[in-house]
Amino acid sequence: MDELTVLDLFCGAGGFSEGFRQQGFTIVMGIDHWKPAIDTFNHNFDLDCKVQNMLDYLYSTEKIEALPDTTVIIGSPPCVSFSNSNRSGKADKSLGLQLIKAFLRIIAVKKHQPGSQLQAWFMENVTKSIAHLAPVYTFRDLDLDDWARAHRKRPSSVAIAMAEHSVVINSADYGSPQARKRAISGNIIRLRRLVVPPATHREPGDLTVPQLPVYRTLGLIREHLPSPNAALSNRQFADPLYPGLNLSRALLTDHFYDTGLYGSEWRNSMHLKINHPYMGIMSFPENENKPSRTITATKIGTSREAIIYRSEYGRNGDGEFRTPTVREAATLMSFPASYQFLGSEGAKWRLAGNAVCPSVGRNFAATVRSAMGLPPITEPLIRRMPKLKGVKNLNTFQEALFNDPPVRNKGSRFRRHPFKDGNITVTLSNYDITNTEETEFRWMTSVQYGNGDGFPTMNFEDEQFRELEPIIRTFPNGQRFIEVINNGFSERIADATRLQSMYEQQQDLENYLEPTRLIERLAAIIELYAVDAVFEQQGQIIFPNKRAVPQRQVMALYGVNKIATVANTPEIH
Repeated sequence: MDELTVLDLFCGAGGFSEGFRQQGFTIVMGIDHWKPAIDTFNHNFDLDCKVQNMLDYLYSTEKIEALPDTTVIIGSPPCVSFSNSNRSGKADKSLGLQLIKAFLRIIAVKKHQPGSQLQAWFMENVTKSIAHLAPVYTFRDLDLDDWARAHRKRPSSVAIAMAEHSVVINSADYGSPQARKRAISGNIIRLRRLVVPPATHREPGDLTVPQLPVYRTLGLIREHLPSPNAALSNRQFADPLYPGLNLSRALLTDHFYDTGLYGSEWRNSMHLKINHPYMGIMSFPENENKPSRTITATKIGTSREAIIYRSEYGRNGDGEFRTPTVREAATLMSFPASYQFLGSEGAKWRLAGNAVCPSVGRNFAATVRSAMGLPPITEPLIRRMPKLKGVKNLNTFQEALFNDPPVRNKGSRFRRHPFKDGNITVTLSNYDITNTEETEFRWMTSVQYGNGDGFPTMNFEDEQFRELEPIIRTFPNGQRFIEVINNGFSERIADATRLQSMYEQQQDLENYLEPTRLIERLAAIIELYAVDAVFEQQGQIIFPNKRAVPQRQVMALYGVNKIATVANTPEIH
């Protein structure tokens, strides 16, 4: 039998190739324009590929023909402009389409050249990319008119058929402990179609395939990988995804270091996850009884998309929560623990987060073996011992020092609300949300109606909290709430300039609380004294467009307006 070979375009760290290697394929070449990616690819597949720009293949059929002829071509064009993160849909997609075109030109030439060896090809991308693929591509569409004529083909004839040759898959269905949805386009040439591999795992509640094991979870990975704060040891551990892969902890790279976050960082992420102004609630910390959410290419501990769980060090405030280690991220992507990443911590995270899950590649590789009449490989073929020479290991075996807190840019905007209730948010900001113009050291109170971005916003003038006192006193515990706000809480509010400075430094100052902490404290006070009841607006209308509002929101408006008023006119004390 001829050797099964793979050419990987936009190879990145080599996750797609690793999946094919696990099914007995030999990886002969990878192409990428980023040096850490090529270095990582070469290191893991014992190759000597050079940095190349895939856009070069848009203009030269000679370069395409010089590429090795392989059994399979795989690739993952980096089309960030198609990503769900570009929710407005206004991102420039031209570069992404050009990269896809470069990929498809190579497929077309290698598929239709005399004596073609190509048996299958697969392209991975974000789910929204499918909408931008044409049903068919002619040679002319791919600027291959001259090549087609030279090979006695009509330029207008179909080079690649794409209709019904794409599918959206979830990596959790194929054993990855991560719910990562991606589009796979491709074709097994002798079958003239894309074969979607059957799932190997199922959702816990899915009883249609009870014989399959349930999804692997984030908790499974955290339980079976050694703790990142463990001491240096030769004690062995078993890879949670690859039975039989047992390594000494001393050989596990990029895992034994402290990824703890400053309190200001994880609090910002927590706010965006559980109290976003117009998006749904997410778990904080992560729900470990489910597969991880999608690993992103950028490791950020302050965002809504950040993956955060409690640190093993048992700290409060700074370092209380942490992000995954690079090794944890790689395992969530389904890389074996022996796979290595080269570069800085940021580069390694990007390499892992941008990769194709090897578990996905492995299952698509199995469809090629089946179509070729080859026996299945049930136990993945992996590197048993890590290749460590030349690897910059992130392990320090030390607890981090939190003595350099992050700061915000001068004049950074602030916008926070204590909670959402009754389809309303009451917001403290340092700019006018209604026209987004900068308001220098002017703190404002506003109310947003609805959960969607752009819903009506109403501003409130300072000192309007006074009009609310008679109303709140009629609430159960209302009198006590007002006393607490005016005796203890108000004294923690700084003047506007100092409040802005504390926000930029992300630190409290003397007896004053920085604004994010003020909003958190206000929410806690309201939670202590509010009841689940509504305020029926009759003679006095506080919230236009609403007949009844939660009493909690009246209290929130009182507290937020008190903050803005005291900050703007400190003599209110």
